[in-house]
Amino acid sequence: MADDHQILREGLKALINAQPDMEVIGEAKNGRVLLTLVRQLIPDVVVMDVSMPELNGFQATERLKQMAPQIKILTLTRFSDDSYLKRLLQAGASGYVLKHSASSELIHAIHVVMGGHIHLDSTMMSSLAEDTIPLRSANRPITKNNLSSREEEVLRSVASGYANKETAARLSISIKTVEAHKAKAMQKLGMTSRIDIVRYAILVGWALDI
Repeated sequence: MADDHQILREGLKALINAQPDMEVIGEAKNGRVLLTLVRQLIPDVVVMDVSMPELNGFQATERLKQMAPQIKILTLTRFSDDSYLKRLLQAGASGYVLKHSASSELIHAIHVVMGGHIHLDSTMMSSLAEDTIPLRSANRPITKNNLSSREEEVLRSVASGYANKETAARLSISIKTVEAHKAKAMQKLGMTSRIDIVRYAILVGWALDI
């Protein structure tokens, strides 16, 4: 858990530790301390703010996903600007919750990302969903039938926050095969980034808890 406000960290720790299946195993006041703790403790989920000294949430997310791609990252922030959401999803975050949300929303989000899914704050959905309009208006209709079954499995895994190595293990195929299916699927659908994959998941109704 990382946030530069001690009072908030203490409140979050009390909330999370009150859950029967959760425990806070480390706290960080900035992004650099967070990276050190993650190396030592290897948590399942990291809950962190965007605005932090040393390394901010974007930088910390990118480095964490490079260092330990299996760790799920849940952003807890006051920023409702969709540009923050898109940058964090692109960096590899699995969830985005606003600080003014109910405490139950955070607990639910932690369960969701632990289950390998994406969780977005409900108030952020409309802006991200609107960005699927260009996909709808492509020359070729965008449907799941454009993809082979294996390509769909790979895209679902990527949209849910799994790295190529994790996807390969889940599907019992090589990393090179994952990369090939991913590249071919993205080419078919005119995609260039993970954001496009998440938008597509929204468009076709894949169960990502978003």
